[in-house]
Amino acid sequence: MNRLPRLCLALITAFAATSAAWAGEITVFAAASLKDALDDIAATYQAQTGDTVRVSLAGSSTLARQIEQGAPADIFISAHPGWMDRLEQAGLIAPDSRVDLLGNALVLIAHGRRAPPLRIGPDMALATRLGEGRLAMALVDAVPAGIYGKAALEHLGQWPAVADRVVQAENVRAALALVSLGEAPFGIVYRSDAVADEAVTVVGTFPAESHPPIIYPAAAVADSGNPLNRAFLAYLRGDAAGAAFQRHGFDLLD
Repeated sequence: MNRLPRLCLALITAFAATSAAWAGEITVFAAASLKDALDDIAATYQAQTGDTVRVSLAGSSTLARQIEQGAPADIFISAHPGWMDRLEQAGLIAPDSRVDLLGNALVLIAHGRRAPPLRIGPDMALATRLGEGRLAMALVDAVPAGIYGKAALEHLGQWPAVADRVVQAENVRAALALVSLGEAPFGIVYRSDAVADEAVTVVGTFPAESHPPIIYPAAAVADSGNPLNRAFLAYLRGDAAGAAFQRHGFDLLD
């Protein structure tokens, strides 16, 4: 009488073990600005494939240096081509795996939901609007959002007036948090970061010509050898991932 239940249990156990063996795992090192989009994409990918996606988020410079030091990454998505160039030149990126995945815009944000707009241009009174407050930015000499932000302010002739008023954060999401919490009245972040936080207002968008193009390249790490790399990179360029990226404020690149 008990033979059939025991047989069913054995089959279920064997199927579960086989499914676990089929399932894989992939580790993605990604720029901090990608957090919300990759949370959605990883959840959908895992549900569809059974594979586990582990995402490590930080400033692109930090992640690139970790890869140089041998950190176990499978995929790297940078917010700046320069850091990908550095790894590629060092032979740390798998040949022919690099793609320009996304674009973005650079915006000026203010604390709260009702901040008045500020026309972005050479004559904007940013220092005056700051008052006694600080301008939150990611590290201006290392983190892409900070590099782009400084370039834009220099292009518009604003950098000399605000340079000593800048509070530099470890990454762009940390800069966003400073404004969101009211610790800085203004900040420079990506459009996609502003979309993610209801406690800030976009008061202006920097002209595209005021800074280098914001491009997010993605590639497999040369020493990874993970068989999931090619499939996951293809998934990132597919319709489902593309819709998620756009929903979170990114532009898709051909």
